[in-house]
Amino acid sequence: MLVIRRDLVDAMVAHARRDHPDEACGIIAGPEGSDRPERFVAMDNAERSPTFYRFDSMEQLRVHREMERNDEETVVVYHSHTATEPYPSRTDISYASEPNAHYVLISTRDPEQHELRSYRIVDGVVTEEPVEVVESYMFAHTGADDTPDCP
Repeated sequence: MLVIRRDLVDAMVAHARRDHPDEACGIIAGPEGSDRPERFVAMDNAERSPTFYRFDSMEQLRVHREMERNDEETVVVYHSHTATEPYPSRTDISYASEPNAHYVLISTRDPEQHELRSYRIVDGVVTEEPVEVVESYMFAHTGADDTPDCP
């Protein structure tokens, strides 16, 4: 299950709407080993295409170096589909290289509302997972380290 804050969902959707009719893409980084998306990173679609996305290699290198310095990892890889449902294409599946990441797809085919789904993609196998949108991680079911310390 992907547990994600509402502000991060809103940021992904806003990016997808802003780049429409081209596909938008980016990641959400989080503390290593936490499975908790924290830091939204919108990236440029180097293809500038309505049917395909590719991270700019220099931007991707810069972001990964920054994550290494911050002891972060990729928790979410997101991109939009502009004319189809939010389901991974064969190309999406073949390029999925982060086995621990949640792959979030946002469809912007309807100008009035968006569709958002999350998947795990490991060795070419796609598994849809539930998405729980929360206001804060403080009381979400993401692990014992998220409970407030009591004196």
